Amino acid sequence: MQRFYKSRNKVAVLKCAVDMSQLSVEDEVELQSLLKQLLRSINDRISGAPSTECAEEILLHLEETDKNFHNYEFVKYLRQYVESSLGTVVEEETKSLTKDGQHAIGSGHDTLIHAVTRRTRDSDEYQQMMQTLKNTMILVVESLINKFEEDQLRKEEMHREKQHSQSNSHYSDNCSDSDSSFNQSYAFIRQEHLQALAEKLDSSRPKEVRWEALQALCCAPPSDVLSCESWSSLGRNLCTALTDLDLSDNVLQFIAKSFSSSPLNVTREIYTSLAKSVESSFQSHKLSFPTGSSAIDVNRPEISRLLKQIRLMNDFQKEVTTFWIRHPEKYMEEVIESTFSLLSLHHEHASASPGTEKALEPIHLLALLDIKATWFKKWMHGYYSRTVVLRLLERKYKSLMVAALQQCIHYGESCESFTDETVDTGSAEVQNSGSAQRSVYTGKELEYAFFVHSLCVLGKLLIYANGRKLFPIKVRKRKDPVTVTDLVVILISIMYQHPEPLHNDPSHTDSLSPSGLAMEVLWKLCERTECAAECLYQTPVIETLLAPVIALLTEQQAKLKSPAATLTLIADVLARIANTDRGLSLFLYEKNLVVAHSERTFAAHVIVQFTLRLLDKELSSLSESDMSDMLCGAFIFVCRQIYNTCEGLQVLRPYGLHKAVAAAWKKTSSLSERVPTPVPGAAAGKSTNDLQNMLIWEETLLDSLLNFAATPKGLLLLQQTGAINECVSYMFSRFTKKLQVSRCEKFGYGVMVTQVAATAPGVVALHSSGFVQALVVELWYVLECGSEDVRVVRPRPTPMDPIDRSCLKSFLSLVNLLSSSQSVWELLGRQPLANKSEYTLREMPTSIPDLIDRLIAVNSDAKINSLFHYEQSHTFGLRLLSVLCCNLDSFLLLESQYNICSMLLQSQRENVTELDTNKGEFIIDGLSVERNHVLVRVSVVGGPSERTLPPRALQEGEDPYPWPMFSSYPLPQCYTLEPPKIHHNSQDSELIAFLASPKEPTNQEDWMDICRRHYCRVMTSKPNSILNGNVLADLLEKVVAHLSNSSTECFFSPAQYKEEKSVKSAAISSVEQLGINTCLRYGSFLKLLKEDAVNDLTLLMKHVKIFLSTQRVKTASELITQQDVYPGHDWLASTVFLIMAGDMERSLSLLLNLSSQLTSAFIWPARIHASVHVPLEVAESGIPPVYWCTAHYVEMLLKAEVPLVHSAFRISGFTPSQTCLHWLTQCFWNYLDWTEICHYVSTCVVMGPDYQVYMCVAIFKHLQPDILQQTQSQELQVFLKEFASSAAYPVLMVACHALSKIKGAPVVFVPTIIPLGYAEEEPIQGFKVSSYLEFMEGLEHRYRSIVLSDMKTICNPVE
Repeated sequence: MQRFYKSRNKVAVLKCAVDMSQLSVEDEVELQSLLKQLLRSINDRISGAPSTECAEEILLHLEETDKNFHNYEFVKYLRQYVESSLGTVVEEETKSLTKDGQHAIGSGHDTLIHAVTRRTRDSDEYQQMMQTLKNTMILVVESLINKFEEDQLRKEEMHREKQHSQSNSHYSDNCSDSDSSFNQSYAFIRQEHLQALAEKLDSSRPKEVRWEALQALCCAPPSDVLSCESWSSLGRNLCTALTDLDLSDNVLQFIAKSFSSSPLNVTREIYTSLAKSVESSFQSHKLSFPTGSSAIDVNRPEISRLLKQIRLMNDFQKEVTTFWIRHPEKYMEEVIESTFSLLSLHHEHASASPGTEKALEPIHLLALLDIKATWFKKWMHGYYSRTVVLRLLERKYKSLMVAALQQCIHYGESCESFTDETVDTGSAEVQNSGSAQRSVYTGKELEYAFFVHSLCVLGKLLIYANGRKLFPIKVRKRKDPVTVTDLVVILISIMYQHPEPLHNDPSHTDSLSPSGLAMEVLWKLCERTECAAECLYQTPVIETLLAPVIALLTEQQAKLKSPAATLTLIADVLARIANTDRGLSLFLYEKNLVVAHSERTFAAHVIVQFTLRLLDKELSSLSESDMSDMLCGAFIFVCRQIYNTCEGLQVLRPYGLHKAVAAAWKKTSSLSERVPTPVPGAAAGKSTNDLQNMLIWEETLLDSLLNFAATPKGLLLLQQTGAINECVSYMFSRFTKKLQVSRCEKFGYGVMVTQVAATAPGVVALHSSGFVQALVVELWYVLECGSEDVRVVRPRPTPMDPIDRSCLKSFLSLVNLLSSSQSVWELLGRQPLANKSEYTLREMPTSIPDLIDRLIAVNSDAKINSLFHYEQSHTFGLRLLSVLCCNLDSFLLLESQYNICSMLLQSQRENVTELDTNKGEFIIDGLSVERNHVLVRVSVVGGPSERTLPPRALQEGEDPYPWPMFSSYPLPQCYTLEPPKIHHNSQDSELIAFLASPKEPTNQEDWMDICRRHYCRVMTSKPNSILNGNVLADLLEKVVAHLSNSSTECFFSPAQYKEEKSVKSAAISSVEQLGINTCLRYGSFLKLLKEDAVNDLTLLMKHVKIFLSTQRVKTASELITQQDVYPGHDWLASTVFLIMAGDMERSLSLLLNLSSQLTSAFIWPARIHASVHVPLEVAESGIPPVYWCTAHYVEMLLKAEVPLVHSAFRISGFTPSQTCLHWLTQCFWNYLDWTEICHYVSTCVVMGPDYQVYMCVAIFKHLQPDILQQTQSQELQVFLKEFASSAAYPVLMVACHALSKIKGAPVVFVPTIIPLGYAEEEPIQGFKVSSYLEFMEGLEHRYRSIVLSDMKTICNPVE
């Protein structure tokens, strides 16, 4: 039947070949050989086909599925035959169709091909070729079929003769259980025949008869055998035959074939029978375990037979997981239980009696075959099987775990008695047993293999919660049961006894050394949060890990065989623990270590102290060779996992680790420069190796310093070391190579780049390193594709989004780079635009001013013509401009230097239907909509209920864009909303009476306490009652005056300012004047200022400018932001001016009194800029306290209080510190309504400067749903700049309806595609200070001792 089936398939192949129109042949004999060759090549495909129809389908689609189709000689000859038969016809038809001068280009080329093909198939030559080919192929097919049948008959005859000869030669058989059961033919068999075979296999029959029965059984389908009525007796006889050395191989061959071709409901019976047979063999033979110098030879017949059987079982164990989920659970449970029953076979009496010889057990042979317990790992991988495994281990087979645990304990206790040579040799031999054909194993090697197997099994159990529930386990010679913690301590102790240097690749787990195996388990435990919490984050584990470190710190001798290697392994585990939140908290806040005199301390303190001693080489207990750079770098890496977090840096900062690392780097850098340069051709000597080692050590130190930049305060510490430029250059070199930050860091350098770019010295370092230029060039490459001729000739399809997805990454990188106004000032300050009369197509921008010149300030035909994708590129530039202008100081710089508004208005004037007349209508396209949005954004100041920003998307209906466009000021009134009405009521009379009371308590502090209680009561219960401008102004005046008159509350020296006569003639810069104009527009909109307020505000700004100039140091810094005056506008002074309703005297008095308060250093950035009140190095750094203090603690509190938002920032590559710096620098203008801005100022003044931190955290908590959504769409940066919010939709819809009734300039709509980019942009929606004041009070209760205390160190922040 099998021969007939294969014959039918091959006939189908040959007949299918007749129908293929591309086949060709000239000689019949040669064609037969080529066709045979083709059939042999695709034999596997055809033999596996279940039917003739499937075989035909395979052949018909062979060209699609076989990559070697065109390489077959048969196909090549067919192609040659077709070309020789039809080549002339094809040429004539081609000439006929192209004689009219048609060109074969584009779609016309395809049309020509189809036409030629159709005419050729209709030609007489084609019909004649096909008929000849068909006749020839029929003859070839018939000839091959006849030869095939003759060959089959000949093979059967030879097979019968071979069987007869084998039966006469002691019934020997060379088949192995490793032979493949595939591609073996067998015939159908009747039930009567199977019954006869079962009888012949009876153990009472002669061996010759049983051997012949086994041969016949191997040729029968396993499914027929297993489903026959006599299977029960047949199975018993097969198990009996397994014990016979001459017959066991044939039985294994049948079992292997059954495993590979039968379903689980069949194979489970065979497997369980095999397991019982092996178990019976071990019980009856009781093989001795080698002891001393004796060994076990696996080639011994009885050992070899058992080894083959266990190996077959092991192969099935590893494969069965792929399909047992498709069968009932009871089948799987039978397989698992039979396996556990076999492995739980222990000869307790032998091990219990000292004089009794130890027996060889199944687990020893299984460990030799599968030393890393791959079978168990696969069984534990899926929940379906893991549940059954754990249930059986808990209820019936806990002895398996006891044996595994006992073996690990035994090995750990005996480590000290083993010599290094013995253990290393054993482990090396076991490790190489797979590659070298070994047959002899000593008892120690078997014990070690059992140890490795046991350790892998226990390590897999520890990963899962239900596996850990199996502990504690009672073992011999131990009074107390062994807990999970005890097991981890044992693993660490084993690691101490046999340390080996870590591989360069931490994922390398092929080593079978004890330390490598223990570290592999510890690594897996570290990777899982719950698992690490139960197994690693325990006091005994930390004590065991740091015991050698504490011993060396206290000048004691650590009992380590190889101190350097052991300590390196310890550092690796500590780093992985510190990289998790729970592990870091354990190191920072739990006193779980005992040092000298029973004093308990924190793990972080021990680690940093040991690291500093290593850097200074001050550990007398370690030799100089042990204190290697590699060891020191490993412990610095542990510290790095701590100080690259805000809370970790807070703990480590007093130790001055950044100074020690910087000093070591400078020393190493100077030494590497002194090493002589290797001479070409000279042998590599000690100097070359020393130089290479020094360079590696220097990079390690630079990398460690660079990671201080992961936090705002850490960036200040890095800047103070003087190595920021070198660190950023090193980061850029790794960034360009797309290297990972470290093995513990899940994300790239995005967060660190963003953190660095938020400061003036950081962005200067990025610029000098080449990062900015590389970013601009990469953007231009993606946006314009001007770097390759191929891309110029074949441009990409027109993108459907305003910012194509291919450009989004570059766009977000630019947003991160230019998020801070200080960065914008450093990169654009005093930098004119090129504005060339001509730009070549290959001229690429290399700087931010170049980018603005080419993408934003597109105000000439030369610039337009220089862009391959004008609309896309200019839209990109306008989107970038919109984000930049969200920062008011950045906008003031752009406007003062480049006249952005005038340029945009001029472009709008030119974008009309009739340019030469004044009656032209605005053309609505993507660019005009973008320009309109930017113009409204920069021209109208206000919070969410004070202004309306036009959307960038069109709406459905007759009027797709109802928002009026404009080309000159003033703006249409629809973009400004009516300011919220202030409700005056009598509910705040108690606060007013308190402020008006002339009598103050004798205790100064009591007055502030009473004032704070009144403030909190009014804010939380009656939030509208203090919105009266006079009440707010009186409150601020009273509080500031009270605090400035208190010696204990004055943090800085009281202001000594005497008004000068020349103040009125003081100069005001263009940036300051633009800021004044912005403030006046906002004040007029709020109806807080009179028409002549411009003079008072200008005078106030001059007074403040002169006063603050006396408070600044004369710096030698080259930073643009550190030159002359404060870079930007004084937004707090403007806010105070509006609060005081334009009263210049009251405003100045309030600001002067406020300058003596600690609060002024944080809510008044201009006051602390380059101030004399901070160290000169910090004043010259260009990093403001609102960044390295306020923003630092915002990140710290976010991680603890709003962890989802913290994670969202981490994923996006953006930082909360950048956003906070933006908000606080411009005093929340354009982000909060005026009322909330006043509440921000009053809350910080009344409640304390630390409330600035708490308010930022409260805002992030308020924005959490939007932040999570925008992170998912990769638009978090833009969202935080422009604050897209779905809450703006109803407002916009109402406004659109109102705009439809407004009469204004006519608008014409051009039907161009303006896809949805970002959502409608609005400020922070719905945030009320009063709603979150209780939340902020809770933060004060938990964190004031840390935050406010650190704020008070502003005068000496780096110590």
